[in-house]
Amino acid sequence: MTHRMPSYALLPSLALAFWVTVGLASAQQPAATAAPSAPAAAAGAAVSQQELDQLLAPIALYPDALVAQILMASTYPLEVVEAARWAKANPAVKDKALEDAMQKQAWDPAVKALAAVPTVLAHMNENLSWTQKLGDAFLADQKAVMATIQVLRGKAQAAGNLKTTPEQKVKTEVVEQKTVYIIESAKPEVVYVPTYNPTVVYGTWWYPYPPYAMYPPAYVYPPGVGFATGVIVGAAIWGNCNWGGNNVNINVNQYNSFNKTNIQNANFQHNADHRKGVSYGNQAAAQKYGKGGANAQSAQAREAYRGREQAGAASQQGATAKAQGASAQQGARAGGGESAARSPSASTAAAGARAGAGGGAFTGAGSGASTQAASGRGAASRGGGGRR
Repeated sequence: MTHRMPSYALLPSLALAFWVTVGLASAQQPAATAAPSAPAAAAGAAVSQQELDQLLAPIALYPDALVAQILMASTYPLEVVEAARWAKANPAVKDKALEDAMQKQAWDPAVKALAAVPTVLAHMNENLSWTQKLGDAFLADQKAVMATIQVLRGKAQAAGNLKTTPEQKVKTEVVEQKTVYIIESAKPEVVYVPTYNPTVVYGTWWYPYPPYAMYPPAYVYPPGVGFATGVIVGAAIWGNCNWGGNNVNINVNQYNSFNKTNIQNANFQHNADHRKGVSYGNQAAAQKYGKGGANAQSAQAREAYRGREQAGAASQQGATAKAQGASAQQGARAGGGESAARSPSASTAAAGARAGAGGGAFTGAGSGASTQAASGRGAASRGGGGRR
């Protein structure tokens, strides 16, 4: 009688035969070539195209000069906060008085310029996460940012939402065999800030997640593109979009007029000192402008900006407590009692000194005198001087 081996008993033998066959086949084939590594942008060092579209949709239809100014200023988020607070506190300061007032501030000139357009500063301050991401994307890859703006403008034009109006001139040029959309204010010395719904102005939005918006969800947008009341800016807005090179540069004549300087280099140069410890949000920007290994220095800079007002109050509280302690000790020596000598002055003063250590990265950024002192060592975002 023949005994049949149970099927489960064959499994080890079958497995062994399979792997021997695979090994022989592999040995007979040439070794596979390793796949080439992806470019840095594809590996996540720069910003994805989806995020670029979402970040730039709220401003792509702004006049070229204002777009350039926003892009440069967005690389200094702390100073945007300070400038927005200053503009809110000084709404009547305009024209020549504004130029003079800006000479007293230690912000980067790119930020000072936007004091002439306080509504834009307010939007950047109220949407701080967007501002910082926009600046980091711009620093990581200017060409991709500028190219994205042109694509968005092309979509808006196709949707019938980009055209010449009493507030703006829209024209097209062919640059390197590509159509470039140029937007200029109808009056060079006046800025009309556009208002539009970025989700609909470009046609049907092509991603599952909507773009960023300057206004809260309940805001009622005008149909197409509307405009705020024109703001006289004079020479304050000196940014320029160089569509041929896909980068941002400087109108040196207007820059010198507003900033009382005499630079010659029109190239934009980011000044990392004006970041004031704010880290760069993507690998590409961090590699270009980070100080590598200076994490401790960045942390110290952040701490210097945290809770300046609270720190001042805490210092005052500590001084008061110390004075109270001294009085208590005098009373103890005079009366011979021990209870007065047990004054909690030391612990109170220490607690007061620690009280100012809290707060977020942007807390207390609007203290004028302390802000100016802390940022005085920074130079302008320009090619004619300062940090390169």
